[in-house]
Amino acid sequence: MRILLLGGTAEARALAARLYPDVDVISSLAGRVPDPALPVGEVRIGGFGGVDGMRRWLVDSKVDAVVDATHPYAATITAHAAAVCAELRLPHLVLARAAWPPGAATVVGSDADAAKTVSAEHYLRVFLTTGRSGTAAFADIDAWFLIRAVTAPDADTLPRRHQLVLSRGPYHYDDERRLMREHHIDALVTKNSGGAMTRPKLDAAAALGVAVVMVDRPPLPSGVATVATVDDAASWVRSTGSC
Repeated sequence: MRILLLGGTAEARALAARLYPDVDVISSLAGRVPDPALPVGEVRIGGFGGVDGMRRWLVDSKVDAVVDATHPYAATITAHAAAVCAELRLPHLVLARAAWPPGAATVVGSDADAAKTVSAEHYLRVFLTTGRSGTAAFADIDAWFLIRAVTAPDADTLPRRHQLVLSRGPYHYDDERRLMREHHIDALVTKNSGGAMTRPKLDAAAALGVAVVMVDRPPLPSGVATVATVDDAASWVRSTGSC
């Protein structure tokens, strides 16, 4: 059995390790992160060229099934995979890690809505952790931002007053608490990524009384099969291969 594993997440790497070498796994990474952590087995890096390119690649590569274990906010590739698999009648699964309970967070639908909330609430010192593509919405906000990202955002998307920290998780509670205290943070802006790697920032914010603005996940395409754990995804792959 040959599967395309759309990856780039810890769950995708764990699933590749679980299946290899019994299953022929081709892991696909978008290529936006320098020096990514690579899974075991065959790896391709780069986009497919839209729906048409993905369709051609799947047919030419004789793929039997697709598992989408991309980041919960990788909406475009998720939509493309769902459309192509439905057209080709390929078995298709989305491995979506469980979302964080929002708790007392203000939940918004987009980066732009998060920026409006920061402005309306007059937050002064904001810890912005929505990634390099999320900074543009905050460029004109009159606040100071501590911006954390894996790769540097484009300079013209950055707020006028900011400090940039380039790092990659996992993060730890004591470090997150210390970081917010040192920078006198009064609001945390985050996506609801789920998982344990970046959860400590929410726990630290709660302990310090820091307000949280959380960008909600984009909806998954209708009708797709979904699981929340690597164990369930591995079972799906093996049961699909035995059909």
